[in-house]
Amino acid sequence: MFPIATRWGLDNKNMSFKITKSSFEVISLVAATTNSFVITSVRLLSSDRLMTETWAAGQGLLRSTRAVYTFAVNTIDYKVSLMRYDPNSEEYYNTRDQVHMRTAKRILKLCETNRGFYIKAGQFIASMQHVPKEFVQTLSVLQDKASFWSFKLMEQVFQEEFGKSAEEIYGKFDETPIAAASLAQVHHAFLKDGQEVAVKVQYPGLQRQFETDIATMAFLSKAIAWLFPDYQFEWMVPEFEKNLLRELDFLQEANNAERTAKSFAHKEGILVPRVVKDLTTKRILTMEFMEGCKIDDVQALEKAGIDPVQVAQELVEIFAEMIFCHGYVHGDPHPGNILVHKHPGRKSPNFDIVLLDHGLYRDFDESFRLSYCRLWRAIVLLDSDELQEAGRQLGAGEFTRYLPIIFTGRGMGSKSELGQAMSAEEQKVLKEEVRRFTMADISNWMEGLPREFLTILRTDGLLRSISNKLGASRRSRLIAYVKYAVAGLAIGVRGEPSLQAQGWLVYTRAQLDYIYLRLRLEVFDLVYKASLLYGALLYHWNSLSTQIQQVVKIEVLIQVPLLTV
Repeated sequence: MFPIATRWGLDNKNMSFKITKSSFEVISLVAATTNSFVITSVRLLSSDRLMTETWAAGQGLLRSTRAVYTFAVNTIDYKVSLMRYDPNSEEYYNTRDQVHMRTAKRILKLCETNRGFYIKAGQFIASMQHVPKEFVQTLSVLQDKASFWSFKLMEQVFQEEFGKSAEEIYGKFDETPIAAASLAQVHHAFLKDGQEVAVKVQYPGLQRQFETDIATMAFLSKAIAWLFPDYQFEWMVPEFEKNLLRELDFLQEANNAERTAKSFAHKEGILVPRVVKDLTTKRILTMEFMEGCKIDDVQALEKAGIDPVQVAQELVEIFAEMIFCHGYVHGDPHPGNILVHKHPGRKSPNFDIVLLDHGLYRDFDESFRLSYCRLWRAIVLLDSDELQEAGRQLGAGEFTRYLPIIFTGRGMGSKSELGQAMSAEEQKVLKEEVRRFTMADISNWMEGLPREFLTILRTDGLLRSISNKLGASRRSRLIAYVKYAVAGLAIGVRGEPSLQAQGWLVYTRAQLDYIYLRLRLEVFDLVYKASLLYGALLYHWNSLSTQIQQVVKIEVLIQVPLLTV
């Protein structure tokens, strides 16, 4: 065993990494020393709020020290655990997966301890479906990990935003929160005119934490890039920072909600809470109160007489219309942000999907929207030339040929029908190809993609997870994408709420194109199933022929001795 491995607490028997007393002292020293550089990025404190700001600075120091310490432990774990193996060996791959899992668990503990932006960062990583699966699986629990804050702490936000207490602003205000997220919690209230509302209140001190936490994350991302040249993820911090700035501005969230409500005014089955603008600021959002169950609560849906599969289909259609037709998308559609509300007065659908939390949206420029529509047309028509061109315009480069696999689960040359998994042989070939990818390949590809494409990958991953839990088939999701991709190509001007608003000619052309694509799909599937049936019949016929020949041969062998006698 290497001397450094023993010193840093590496178990020689099972290659598991543990922290010894000496390693703890060294890592703590590294963390504290490094953290002093991070803290210099925080603004100088004003004397009139010295007590509060000093406490906030102390918390920033503690949070940053935890982060640097976790980073140091994870770094040593990777370096020491993998140093003895050939990077192309089976042992290396297996050990790397184990280190990924240990690292993900440490990051999870850090996020749960530091809360706030770290919870958000963990959620961000978990939603990136193309980072190692150990991180996605481990950090996905953070979607439901937010805890409530005492209202005594939340009260200061009302004073700072309105100069009044919540009791003075609203007719009735429940100090016990009904929901919590990483950046805010929601309270139930009534306006003075009796209207029932939900009040989203940002946690106090987030603006002060923001600079320290982002500076820490930026430092750590640079350190990772320096220590592990294959792991170039520095671009993620600026992207995460931009997203956070959007989510911290509740006025922007109110505008997003109003735009979405207007865009879907033509469509039944979708609700967006109305914003009370007079009682909305950058840190407090007052909106119409809406009830419902979480969209992935299958038991609650069935109890209410709602078909979970139909819910999944409606959800996918909503987001497909956003992406392919409207040219923007809700960037955080996890189950906590989507409710299902029973609508007894309507037969189909007999429910409404309620979209919440409109803080994170991504707008697409027209060229990107059209290229993404063409990508889906190429995937359905198995048009390799159009796929390559659309992939080039979307910035996918040499990895374009993997896009059909990412979105549909099958490659362009796959013999399986749309919505069905690849054959065992195809999966084996793909696994061998993917295993040869280095983290440098993946990180370089993701860094080169337009940020709009990353948002789509993230959104598609979340929608896929919800659809699977609701029992919907992969094919139904893909058919919805095809339908709206064709519609998106037919729309000449982005921003119109529906195809009908574009005129009957555009609407008719879109419908004909969609029918053509569906016919192509059905014919392809029919030919595929016929080939399977033919193969099965041929196999049984050959098997039967063999058995007949064996029976005849036996009869002949029996008859020959008898004739001789």
